[in-house]
Amino acid sequence: MNIIHLKYAVEVALLGSISKASESLAVAQPNISRAIKDLESELDIAIFDRTAKGMTLTADGKDLIARARAVLNQIDEFESAYKRSAPRKQTFSLSAPRAAYIAEAFAAFTRCIDGETAEIVFDETGTYNTIKKIISSECKLGIIRYDADAQRYFEELLRKNELESRHITDFRYTVITSAKSPLATKRVISEGDLTEFIQITHTDPYEATLTASDSKEPDLRISSEKRIYLLDSAAQLELLAENSKTFMWMSPLPEILLDRYGLVQIACDGSGKLYRDTLIYRKNHKFSMLDNAFIDYLTDSTKATAKIL
Repeated sequence: MNIIHLKYAVEVALLGSISKASESLAVAQPNISRAIKDLESELDIAIFDRTAKGMTLTADGKDLIARARAVLNQIDEFESAYKRSAPRKQTFSLSAPRAAYIAEAFAAFTRCIDGETAEIVFDETGTYNTIKKIISSECKLGIIRYDADAQRYFEELLRKNELESRHITDFRYTVITSAKSPLATKRVISEGDLTEFIQITHTDPYEATLTASDSKEPDLRISSEKRIYLLDSAAQLELLAENSKTFMWMSPLPEILLDRYGLVQIACDGSGKLYRDTLIYRKNHKFSMLDNAFIDYLTDSTKATAKIL
């Protein structure tokens, strides 16, 4: 007898349908249906009555499920007895766009990591890569960035792939520069103000700001003929701090980072597009203590930028 088949049967009995059990267990419906039929054939009994309203237990099924629960509980106790001495492994994985407020939240979050073992992944990448990583369970949490006008498109995309979402923040890109820069004296910047300065920008679409047109092109806002292309987030902030002739279009920074690097952020005349950052995860994802801790730090970091959004 296959113990996995018993687990499937117990879950179906608990939830009353194969579809709900499939969602709960993250197992395809045909696999659960086949397992129950195999179990019924092996034991030569009918475990469930199939009705339009769902799956109900037969008399034999009630007896079987009661015994199965007892067996599964004993197995859990057996495993727990031998796992108590093993180190508790903490896991956390996040795929997200390059954004200073996210990086700051992640850095603060790492203080929560304790115990003897931990496996933490922080992957900076674009929107479509993040969606793929969440679908494949390569990462458990993701943050995607897109043009706010494309909200319906992304809602449908997430729904089709059985992903859930939570809104994080909306923002418009601002100019980040050194507090010693001549630009720092301006309350509002126009595109013409930037032409004589050196622009720092990306060479890839990690700051994906996708629209409903399903564009995979990076949103590189070019404001100067003098440019430095960088991939490293830390190097960007260091360069902005050290060279008062440089500037960069970025999502708003928390005050703690502006103070740390001696930077200022300035709104642009005309404001520009509104962008949206959204947390995504699989429907069956169960939030761990580390997941919830990160979300708390992310919320705090977002609030620290709220006054300049």
